[in-house]
Amino acid sequence: MVATGTATGTAYILHTSPLLVLDAWRQLGVTDDVLARALDVDPRALERWQRGMYPQIATRRRLAFLEQLHGRLRTTFGDDDAISHWLHADSRYLGGLKPVDALRAGRIDRVEAAVEALDSGNFV
Repeated sequence: MVATGTATGTAYILHTSPLLVLDAWRQLGVTDDVLARALDVDPRALERWQRGMYPQIATRRRLAFLEQLHGRLRTTFGDDDAISHWLHADSRYLGGLKPVDALRAGRIDRVEAAVEALDSGNFV
C-alpha cells in the first residue's frame, strides 16, 4: 500500500498500514480525536479503518506525513516516554502550545518544524 504526496516540499510515502500509523501515535498518548483532526477526517473514519476500509488518497498523504514525523521523533528522542513527554509539554517554539495541540489544530507541519529546530540546535 503506497500513497505518495507532498508536504512542505518533500515527497511522503505511506510505508505501512494506516492502522499501524495510528497505533504508533496512540502509544504516545495521542487520542483518536487529535488524530482525526490532524488528518482532517471525521473521528468515525478511524473506526471505519479499523473495520478494513482504506482512507482516501488525500488522507493517505497526511498519514504518510504522520508516519514520517513519528520516525523523526523516534530518531530525535529515542523512546516513547521521551516522545510522549515532549508532545504533551508546552513548547516555546510553538508559542506555548503543546505539540499535541498543534496536531489537534491540523498543523502537522508546525510539529515537524519544532522537531527540526530541536535537531538543528537553532532553538532551545
